[in-house]
Amino acid sequence: QVQLVESGGGLVQPGGSLGLSCAASGSIFNIFAMGWYRQAPGKQRDLVATITRDGITNYADSVKGRFTISRDNAKKTVYLQMNNLKPEDTAVYYCNTALLFSQLGHDLSSWGQGTQVTVSS
Repeated sequence: QVQLVESGGGLVQPGGSLGLSCAASGSIFNIFAMGWYRQAPGKQRDLVATITRDGITNYADSVKGRFTISRDNAKKTVYLQMNNLKPEDTAVYYCNTALLFSQLGHDLSSWGQGTQVTVSS
């Protein structure tokens, strides 16, 4: 069972940037799929971006071209670089991991505690 700890959230103006980090425990991080999800008040938790064990990335249409997910297996860390932030990006951002890509966001995955991102003037 991997443990995840997110960091890097905060308050930023529209058009600004933030970088999130998710540090993982365990010795088999390199074979796990990773993802970032977000949840705004009163809304469901939605997929933001995923990255496979081989580094293949996918993005929600709402963030494509603005966000970049990456991973450093040696440091057991996954990153989410967020550029050109919009007010609708405001949410708690959660790191997620699973052995299988198809399990991301579901019962057999593991979640971090979340980090708040607020985009406001």
